[in-house]
Amino acid sequence: MNRKQPLRSMVYLLAFAAVLGACKSKHPTSVKPGKESTATGINYNKENGFQVAKYRGQSAGPNLVFIEGGRFTMGALEEDVMNSRDNRERTVSIQSFYMDETEIANIHYLEYLDAIQRDSSEEVYTRALPDTNVWKNPLSYNDPYVTQYLRFPGFRYYPVVGVSWEQAVDYSTWRTDAVNANLAQKGSTGTKKKGFSLKRKKKEEAAPAAEGEQAVAKNSQTTASMESGNVLPNYRLPSEAEWEYAAKAMIGTQYIDENQSNQRIYPWDGSSVRNAKKGRKQGQMMANFKRGRGDYAGIAGKSNDAAIITAEIYTYLPNDFGLYNMAGNVNEWVYDVYRPLSYQDMNDLNPLRRDGYQDEEKNYDTKNGNSIINDKLRVYKGGSWADVAYWLAPGTRRFMAQDSATATIGFRCAMIAGGRNK
Repeated sequence: MNRKQPLRSMVYLLAFAAVLGACKSKHPTSVKPGKESTATGINYNKENGFQVAKYRGQSAGPNLVFIEGGRFTMGALEEDVMNSRDNRERTVSIQSFYMDETEIANIHYLEYLDAIQRDSSEEVYTRALPDTNVWKNPLSYNDPYVTQYLRFPGFRYYPVVGVSWEQAVDYSTWRTDAVNANLAQKGSTGTKKKGFSLKRKKKEEAAPAAEGEQAVAKNSQTTASMESGNVLPNYRLPSEAEWEYAAKAMIGTQYIDENQSNQRIYPWDGSSVRNAKKGRKQGQMMANFKRGRGDYAGIAGKSNDAAIITAEIYTYLPNDFGLYNMAGNVNEWVYDVYRPLSYQDMNDLNPLRRDGYQDEEKNYDTKNGNSIINDKLRVYKGGSWADVAYWLAPGTRRFMAQDSATATIGFRCAMIAGGRNK
């Protein structure tokens, strides 16, 4: 064997790297905008001039996973046993975004409740409380869950339930402010800064006006401008299209030149709800769901899906995007208003139905009780611990009033991926 061969290969590699470096574009980018404007030639960051802050690119916020965008076939792949015909197949494209790798757990929601209890009005706190009575059933002994599921430490990392769509939106608003306030605190050299709340407690009656103005000024120090690059975009509920795209995770089925080896009924390969891959985990349940009438978990032992009701948010294997429980455990709220014909009149780029545009609620006979469709019905997806396997398919969809809650619906947040196409 020629011992000079590895050295020669190294030389070639270094030469190739040098050529690539020489060919590297010197054009300005969002991360490296340069010292002066390419439009006016005026230097940035001069006194009284246009200020361009340093920016390293958007980082993933706490609990977020990057979801690379692309095209996919949105819609139901299972037989439409409900005969709803409300999610026919169509091709859409989704811009890259971030999504929580897990459902929001009880401990996360308790953190939120604690923050607004200390820093907001009693009205705001009361409005944010989950409805623990969703566990009540006159024919079941679920009484312990009513008082203990949310607050007992043993349920800390179980998904929060009893939360309405409106409460999930409020949580997302608070979370955005809390995360950015924490980033500002970590990045500052000064004293600790107070966090944010949805609504400040009224202190005008207990303090002079001047003190109130000082408090407002102090709180405003935590508010960094969007242009500073030191804040994250808003946490929010994902759109239905984003959620379905992230759940299918078709990135794991690609093999060459944009070809895909198969579609997916569930967030994993195959038509079974058990792990088909050979190895130690072969045969394990891939999700927490109701296996049949009266069968919420199977018999005790290895065939058990590990949960009679909900399970901890990291219990099952993640999909190819690294997201846990995109099928089963709890259904999840998405942003969209429900319409049965959304697949017909929605955009094919980042589709979203935010209201009844082009399909007004006045077209539905709600006054005479022939329809329940209005602009306050929101879509939820994913299937739950109390649902059969049919609802685990990402293409299935259901809806509920945005101010309602159940023991089978939770949520997770999403965030735009600014300045990233892949």
